[in-house]
Amino acid sequence: MTYLTIILTAIFLSVAINSVLKRIGIPTIIGYIATGVAISAIFGLHKANVGELNEIAEFGIVFLMFTIGLEFSFRQLVAMRREVLLFGSLQLLMSAALFTAAAYWYGMTTEGAIITGFALALSSTAIVLKTLNETGQIQAPFGRKSVGILIFQDLAVIPILLMITIFASNRSDIGEMLQIIAIDAVIVGAIIYLLGRYVFEWLLGWVIRADSSEIFLGTVLFLVIGSAELAHLFGFTYSLGAFLAGMMLAETHYKYQIEAELIPFRDLLLGLFFVTVGMQIDLGVVARNIGWIVVVAVGIMVVKFAIILVFLRFFTRLRVAIKTALALSQVGEFSLAVFALASANDLLEPEAVQILLGAVVLSMILSVFVLANLRRIADWFYPEPEAEPILHSTGFKDHIVVCGFGPLGRHVAEELKRQDVQYLVLEHDIHRMELGQKMGEPIFFANAANEEVLRNFDVDRASAVIVAVDNPRHLRLICEALNRVAPLANVVVKVQSESEAQMVEDLKIDHLVIQSEEMARRLVAEAMRCRLGF
Repeated sequence: MTYLTIILTAIFLSVAINSVLKRIGIPTIIGYIATGVAISAIFGLHKANVGELNEIAEFGIVFLMFTIGLEFSFRQLVAMRREVLLFGSLQLLMSAALFTAAAYWYGMTTEGAIITGFALALSSTAIVLKTLNETGQIQAPFGRKSVGILIFQDLAVIPILLMITIFASNRSDIGEMLQIIAIDAVIVGAIIYLLGRYVFEWLLGWVIRADSSEIFLGTVLFLVIGSAELAHLFGFTYSLGAFLAGMMLAETHYKYQIEAELIPFRDLLLGLFFVTVGMQIDLGVVARNIGWIVVVAVGIMVVKFAIILVFLRFFTRLRVAIKTALALSQVGEFSLAVFALASANDLLEPEAVQILLGAVVLSMILSVFVLANLRRIADWFYPEPEAEPILHSTGFKDHIVVCGFGPLGRHVAEELKRQDVQYLVLEHDIHRMELGQKMGEPIFFANAANEEVLRNFDVDRASAVIVAVDNPRHLRLICEALNRVAPLANVVVKVQSESEAQMVEDLKIDHLVIQSEEMARRLVAEAMRCRLGF
């Protein structure tokens, strides 16, 4: 059986399964995991070496962490130090202590119990952040606390993997190893910080002047993967390097366009990641131990929920604590790597590893349904008295979005400024964007034809959107994106001629201004004024 046959089967199954599941309201993550289970059962891939596929799939989390880094600059991370350092350390240490004790009581060795305890304390970055991004709740109070704890967990993966190395090598110079890790962490952070501060923005600005979207995208991919590889060379996770690079690029003018360009890569690789999660499940072992797996999965989720709820209750409102605890109650994808490495070093029994893998995947599947019904479940514990505030990405509301900063766009901006109306400008031409910056305009380098860009700038909350671009094809793409993202938005579009107006007439634009007809009316009006002697 060739790899092409396996790939075609996987694509067919993922499309078929997800098409059915989406119609009944089940998230695509479940479909990808089911695809992985089916592929492994059909082709016996769980018995084969799929290390290369796992490494490629890990870049789904890399791109996810990069886009999260774009949402959280260094300044925001400093502002979130309580969520990251305090909440993250409390959650990890309290959960790990309880799970370690339970594993030791079950009969594991001391080393195996410690590794198992810390691995089960981790939550799923991929599932939680993907869901929060899709639902727009990443900036909600519980979303920020969840992200802060997940960031700390991602950092904690490094010492957890280090523990496996120490336990397996039986070395006594632990202090020296920790010192090396600390030095490496400082070096990696300093390199990415200096590159981000002095190189990244200059490089992207230089590339953009080539006026080629594929060169821009290639450069962004190089920066993401290069930062991930740099961190990996020093012994850290790929996703940590990508996260740091994202935070540095969040300080540049190209943040929104970068995020929009990378969304397809992120989602595709995340889908592949969840397929590989399903492929690690051995159905035979799962069938023999299904009772244990269910008990372990549910028990872990209940314990993690209780721990997070107990300590967060002292720092925030009860409902926020409940939603954060529910969101982080599952076990994460990094635990799969931890168990695999521990098993390879003979620190865990193969049967125990399969039970743990089954429990981890089951908890991930259950958490998808929990996250999809988070508000309803939270209402069972504590009914919501009022809508929880969400910090939106731009903070704009009842503003006007101007698409394009050509001659007409500049005049529109001048008139809006004269009337003291809140507005922002989206421009995809670097020279026009720089001109707008010099003029002091609230202008952003972004392609208004991209749906993610429109969502980032809250077009569904805008009082109006003015499309003032000259390229007919680009104008059509912008209008199509507006129809999908904000079908109720008040859209005003300028077109050059009647034939150009026909290109968008099927989109039911609210206000269509035909430049040639408007100019003809103005010219005739001026001519009549001259004729009458006014």
